[in-house]
Amino acid sequence: MKFASGDQRERFLAKIISGEWRTCFGVTEPTTGLDTLRLKTRAERDGDGYRINGQKIWITNAQIAQKMVLLARTTPLEEVKKPSEGLSMFYIDLDRSEGSGFEARRIKKMGGRAVDANEVFFDNYKIPADSLIGKEGQGFKIIMHGMNAERALLAGEALGLGYVALKRATNYARERVVFGRPIGQNQAIQHPLADAFMNLEAAKLATYHAARLFDRSNPDHADYDETITQHAVGIACNSAKYVAAEAAFKACERSVMSMGGMGYASEYHVERYMRECFVPRLAPVSPEMIKNFISEKALRLPKSY
Repeated sequence: MKFASGDQRERFLAKIISGEWRTCFGVTEPTTGLDTLRLKTRAERDGDGYRINGQKIWITNAQIAQKMVLLARTTPLEEVKKPSEGLSMFYIDLDRSEGSGFEARRIKKMGGRAVDANEVFFDNYKIPADSLIGKEGQGFKIIMHGMNAERALLAGEALGLGYVALKRATNYARERVVFGRPIGQNQAIQHPLADAFMNLEAAKLATYHAARLFDRSNPDHADYDETITQHAVGIACNSAKYVAAEAAFKACERSVMSMGGMGYASEYHVERYMRECFVPRLAPVSPEMIKNFISEKALRLPKSY
């Protein structure tokens, strides 16, 4: 929406918003992980288009998506002044026909089973030149524009998991009677759940704060504030993602434990929430990398990676 041409916006956005086009996001690679600047998937000029060669991993919905937002290197790393240069963004069709040069292989995973995750392969996969979004070589800057919003999104996902797990555990604690009294009357059950609730509440405020800063840093927003820097937004969004993910993990773990054996039973769902809450802890950036970011950007300590 921000970087495409007027013609591209007219052709793409309505079908994306309506859901007619399902879109996946192709950035992460198996050999580079979070070291995005060194990704190896290449997009090389070929006549009136590009040829894509390489592979991506952890691509959600690649089994069913018709489109992909793809980040690929158009200029070799050794030929650019800075590693952030030479990466380009494309919005491409996914042609699954035999011989097309595209393949998606499903990854079996611990949770998140409502959607597929995949390793995808490109072998001389042809795309038209008008698939390019923005200018060639500016893809990393475009991708970075959405990273803070993604952090806030994952924080919200984590909060939802933590609150629903806590709700099921507290309902169970009111109803489950042992030794003639509900287990929720025992402080050994009450206190861990209360502690989890307070952590979630604090994380919720951090998440709302981050989302508000992100909105108000946008010149198109009604409450735009030019004093809010992207530096401040990044610190807030990364912090929110971290504290929400940790709060969710604690809430899910304590919900399982407070329910005893039934916390381990699929019937009560909390075991599923426990599995799901690892996603916002791990993705789209690890807790260790967030700590690196906060150390450098908020505390102004030397960069460690």
